Amino acid sequence: MIKDITPDIRFIGVDDLDLDLFESQYIVPEGISYNSYLILDEKVAVMDTVDGRKGVQWLENLETALQGRTPDYLVVHHMEPDHSSLIVELARRYPDIQIVATAKAVAMLGQFFENAAFNTRAVKEGETLELGAHTLQFALAAMVHWPEVMVSFDRRDRVLFSADAFGKFGALSRCGFFGEEDDDWACEARRYYFNICGKYGAPVQALLRKVDAFAPAVVAPLHGPILRKDLGAYLDLYRTWSSYGVETEGVFIACASIHGGTMQVAQRLQEILLAKGCPKVALADLARDDKAEAVEDAFRYGRMVLAAASYDGGLFTPAYEFLHTLQMKAWQKRKVALVENGSWAPSAARVMTEMLGTMKDVEIVGAPVTIRSRMKESDLPALEALADAILG
Repeated sequence: MIKDITPDIRFIGVDDLDLDLFESQYIVPEGISYNSYLILDEKVAVMDTVDGRKGVQWLENLETALQGRTPDYLVVHHMEPDHSSLIVELARRYPDIQIVATAKAVAMLGQFFENAAFNTRAVKEGETLELGAHTLQFALAAMVHWPEVMVSFDRRDRVLFSADAFGKFGALSRCGFFGEEDDDWACEARRYYFNICGKYGAPVQALLRKVDAFAPAVVAPLHGPILRKDLGAYLDLYRTWSSYGVETEGVFIACASIHGGTMQVAQRLQEILLAKGCPKVALADLARDDKAEAVEDAFRYGRMVLAAASYDGGLFTPAYEFLHTLQMKAWQKRKVALVENGSWAPSAARVMTEMLGTMKDVEIVGAPVTIRSRMKESDLPALEALADAILG
């Protein structure tokens, strides 16, 4: 796909509708886009390459968009292979091209491309690259979400090339080329953000301050639609997400049930919470639903109930893996209530308490509810009390 972003800036990226797992772990039922851009001025700059899976199509897009011209620069914002796989091929085709990147990215070139020689320029915070009418200004974005990341800002057209920031899952042919064409940008952008960048709230906050100073008119990420209208809404979501704030009022119930007994409790608790006026109660089956969506909801809501079965003297595996992921993603600033199930030696609440204790500003509210095999009428007062505690 070739499409004009501004008169001098063209999109030359590609969609991937065949990928089963992004980063070999996240399902992408609507595919993924690998975004790349071309700036045509007195000097010509290619803004990132794409994943090698779509190299042939990208090279065709590049050649068509160049219209016989030769690129002078390749700007590398991020060295992850889904954006850098074609660097060697580009250098082979255009031996004089200069690769512009951070010093850490330049150092990484040898890690990905053995015995390859490149013409490189390492840039620092605030440095510029003159293309003619267009000037690119670089800003470092370390740990959003790799240490070598940078973004660049085209001063003429006020386009921010934002690397993985403001990206989302979904091929552009499915979700729309521009943000305003996307029916629900936040849904897959949220799942993308918390699973890819969720751990790095402070670095994202630092980048947002730089973005505010640039005051861009267009944001061009490496995945997902190009954003150009109502940028404040996107920025506000990123401020909420990166500060671990609450986006949606309600309760998220994360349930790990072996034979259905614990799920029955979770469903009854959902009914109780709604009856008490909770505006939204989301329920996930940790054993079957997409774990990345469960992580997304854990960050989206300010309150969570963990309902899990005991297993091998510990915690049922899907719940353990879910909490371990939250530990890795720096989940914090939340209230949690616990429900455990155990037929002879309940242990889930103990393990959940231990794991939650490693997380920042996580408060366990109410007394954990223990179910023995199946929920009974005698368990309902404790569930009512737990609902009051998590809503209080």
